[in-house]
Amino acid sequence: MLIAAMLTSLCIAREWENGTMEQLLSTPLRPAELLFGKLCAYFVLGMADMVIALIVALGVFDVPMRGSFVLLAISSALFLFGALCWGIFLSTVLRSQLLAYQISLLTSFLPAFLLSGFIYSLGNMPWIIQQISRIVPARYFIAILQGIFLKGTGMTILWTQFLFLLIYAGVVLALAIRKLRPKLV
Repeated sequence: MLIAAMLTSLCIAREWENGTMEQLLSTPLRPAELLFGKLCAYFVLGMADMVIALIVALGVFDVPMRGSFVLLAISSALFLFGALCWGIFLSTVLRSQLLAYQISLLTSFLPAFLLSGFIYSLGNMPWIIQQISRIVPARYFIAILQGIFLKGTGMTILWTQFLFLLIYAGVVLALAIRKLRPKLV
């Protein structure tokens, strides 16, 4: 989440700061095409990072893998796509690399680290914090990872977490496209 949101939060803002956005404005690209073009390289980088983390988890730390590698790849791709879209959205809204970087850190890394159940158990948090954590996509990704790695569960049990990640990615992508649309027309 950290790498995905931070890297993509800089890409559109960098175009505005460098003055190259005008060149992109003169092309016949639609907003969605521009955003997907920006996302592609970061998506490949994120998936490569996921593969490296998986190899280290299985090979070095002997983490048991009881579930499906295909389901893990699909869930990782969905989570990564949502995080990349969040970074692109911040980049289209803020137009400043420094501000986009700082806001992406504040809105992606800290909630993902503190409110996802990765470090602290969600059941031990106050009720209001548990409710706030329901809007953090990393919470659902952590639940998917625990289900796949430790329990070997499948889509029949994890479908609600997948649905949330899919909705999150779709909403954030739509917001980013909508925010970029007036600038490209």
